[in-house]
Amino acid sequence: MSTGSDRLLRFALLLTGDRGHAEDLLQDVLERMYVSWRTIEDPHAYARTALTRKVTDRWRARRRRPREVGLEDWHAEVVPDGAGERAERSRIVEALRRLPPRQRAVIVLRYFEDWSEEQIADQLDVSRGTVKSQASKGLSTLRTLVGEEVGARWTNG
Repeated sequence: MSTGSDRLLRFALLLTGDRGHAEDLLQDVLERMYVSWRTIEDPHAYARTALTRKVTDRWRARRRRPREVGLEDWHAEVVPDGAGERAERSRIVEALRRLPPRQRAVIVLRYFEDWSEEQIADQLDVSRGTVKSQASKGLSTLRTLVGEEVGARWTNG
């Protein structure tokens, strides 16, 4: 069982693809939330929204910034634990790292956070059709990278 901050860090990591950037992003969001903490009704939902918006802002400003670091450094060392699930999860994270940022965000929000297409469209400020096409392209790429059997099992439940 993970704590709220662990879940938020995992969410930020899946959105950014870099552990260091995810930690910095989460810290920045939590610092900004501290000022108005008493007025926030659902801090976890507020933080997820703030994380998603900050990542979206970063995509929009990406042309002016250096390319972000991928998961290679964070995910380079495989810690063998003997569980097939761990290897499957590792393949999925590696495949997610290879997706373009918008596809990765749509996949994370849709399948890891279980958001509706409308919620994602509102959050990313895109049309519902864009969410559908990004999800379709992202899932297709994931299935290719991860393998049909694992990809089908992951998207179906």
